[in-house]
Formats: sequence, C-alpha cells, structure tokens
Amino acid sequence: MGKLNLIKQHAAYYKANAKPVELEIEPINCLAISGIGAPDGELFQKSIGALYATAYTVKKYGKSDGTDFVVPKLEAFWWVEGGLIFDQTPQNEWHWQLMIRMPEFVTNDHVDQAVEEVIKKKNLVLANEVQLKPINEGRSVQVLHIGSYYQEEPSINKILDYMKLNGLEMNGYHHEIYISDPTKTAEEKLKTIIRYAVKEN
Repeated sequence: MGKLNLIKQHAAYYKANAKPVELEIEPINCLAISGIGAPDGELFQKSIGALYATAYTVKKYGKSDGTDFVVPKLEAFWWVEGGLIFDQTPQNEWHWQLMIRMPEFVTNDHVDQAVEEVIKKKNLVLANEVQLKPINEGRSVQVLHIGSYYQEEPSINKILDYMKLNGLEMNGYHHEIYISDPTKTAEEKLKTIIRYAVKEN
C-alpha cells in the first residue's frame, strides 16, 4: 500500500492561481503551534522545527502501522490584536499559528506520544506546545502570490477587491500556505497561497 498523499488527494486545497477564486474548504485537523513575534525571530524558527519534528514522528508511527503518509505543506494563520493593521504593527507583536495538516486517522494519542518522543530524543521542549487542532474555514477566497512574503499587498488587494465586488467580508485570519520551500527557492519565485475565510456582508 502506497503512502497517503493529502496534497494530491485534496488538490484544490493546495492549488491557486493569480486570479481570486472562491471555494469551500472542508474541515481538517492540523498539528499546530502558536506564538507571538517576527517571522525571522528565534521563537518562530524554533516553533517550525518543533512542529516538523512532531509531524515526522507521527508519520513514523503511521509507517509502522501501515498508514504511512506524506507530510503536507507548512501553513500559518497571521493576525494582530485590536484590529490593528499589519504593516503598521511591529513584527514582534505579530501573532501566528503554524500548522501542518494531518490525516483523519491521526489522534490526540498519536500526537501526545510523538511530542513526548521529540522532547526526550531531540530535546525540543517547545514540542510540548504542539497540539492537534480542528480547522474549519468553510467559504473562502484565495489567490496565488509569487514573490517575497513581504510584498504580498498587491495579492491581498486582489482578494479584497473580489470581496468588495461580491458583497463578502472577512471571517477569519490571514492564511498562508507555503507551496515553495524558502531554503531551496529564490525569493522572487516563492509560491504562497493567500486565503481568507469569508461570509456575506
């Protein structure tokens, strides 16, 4: 039996183009870890490490049980408190929740066991913050952004214009799905899906 590949199985979730598209996102479960701070800060980077270590340990358990799977793309929710505007808020005040989607058969017991192993064997104490969380965005609008994470405004404006034209308003946080690996891809070629849950205005 081959590996379960959620990226292929749920292709619409991981695909977007330059034109805003409205779609219905199914409820999912994600490994998640939250924090506050700049994306190039130590906490953010260590949180990514703890999240991936936990995800690959859960995958290892699945492989031994005959339910191996491909670890999906990294994602993140971003927000600032009190209705402030991102580009007017210092990065050390940015809130984020890093996420990696998990197959339906992954349980809290799997995650708890993986966290315990990651802390014990890799000494990544931050893994203790990793949890299995349900995410239910529902109706959403998304667009593909190509380029730097710090030059997303034109892509975000495409979504905002679409929402205004179609009588929609935001119903959740700024959501990014990192299609490209920033350690292997030139900044100007980075591909990121930007998504907002929406509702009728």
